[in-house]
Amino acid sequence: MSFTHVDGFRIAGVSSCVPPHAIDNTDCGKDYGAEEVRKVMAMAGVRSRRVVEPNVTSADLCFEAATALLAQLGWTPESVTGLILVTQSPDYFLPSSSCMVHKWLGLSDQCATFDVGLGCSGYPYGLYLAATMLKAGGQERILMLHGETPSRFTSPDDHATTLLFGDAGSATALERVDSGCRPASFCLQTDGSGYDALILPGGGFRDRAPANARDTYLFMDGAAVFNFTIKRVPRMIEDTLAFAGLSSSEIDWYLFHQSNRFIMKHLAKKCALPAERVPFVLEQFGNSGGASVALAFTQGIPDTDRRDCRVMALGYGVGLSWGAAIVDLPGAAPLIHLDYTGTLKRS
Repeated sequence: MSFTHVDGFRIAGVSSCVPPHAIDNTDCGKDYGAEEVRKVMAMAGVRSRRVVEPNVTSADLCFEAATALLAQLGWTPESVTGLILVTQSPDYFLPSSSCMVHKWLGLSDQCATFDVGLGCSGYPYGLYLAATMLKAGGQERILMLHGETPSRFTSPDDHATTLLFGDAGSATALERVDSGCRPASFCLQTDGSGYDALILPGGGFRDRAPANARDTYLFMDGAAVFNFTIKRVPRMIEDTLAFAGLSSSEIDWYLFHQSNRFIMKHLAKKCALPAERVPFVLEQFGNSGGASVALAFTQGIPDTDRRDCRVMALGYGVGLSWGAAIVDLPGAAPLIHLDYTGTLKRS
């Protein structure tokens, strides 16, 4: 198993950005049947989803999230030395979407910039990459962006995925510090034998122009994903706590990838996690992949409880891959949430 302690950094703030257009799942009965919609909503726990317009991408959502966070922190573009964009819904196969966001934000040509092609597990993986870059030296401030627009790759004929997924972008600011922060603990794992449990079979370089148009949309083996999750995630939570030398009561917030209400409740109960420490935000946003962890930060931690705290960020799914990060969240770190406007000036 891959476990690592990393010190020398802090989370300076987190922002999330969602499309303004909300779709109420209860209005979808005419398309999928009222009883079928009721069953899916009861299981998944998604009442409404935020969905992008056809010309809006995950990079756009992340750009507005990053712009708001930089402004709140008072960070100048020149002070950002690293930009990581985690996404599986890029604008293009090439160039990387991070290069476009780099331009839009007006970052320096001395800023290291790259994409990471991870989905549901991407938030803890992205934190780890940013943290190790800061620890290694040469970096001072890093933006870790995570955005997904799964509404663009779910088939309208597949109610199991269409009623579940929503779109979101996020930005997490990290900076190097010499002292005053406890080490973070990471666990990152993969089982590639389940790569086809969540897959877009066509459109990539394996099959650029599939004969079956359905292959350009997501296929999900729900049973396989469920079995993987209940087998792997509880053990990961227990092992990461043990590696960090912590009890479950010493974590203030368990910020899960907002996958499915039934699955999340099952995981929390199996690990005996206090219900009040496991925020659920997918009811009004849907499952937005790994970006949903950032939504759990900004929408799940109440303003009335802003203090220095310790959180466990959890991601699991497509790959199949899963990861956990135990990190400190300073009480002064801004947690920002906004609706996408599409009106911001781009450099």
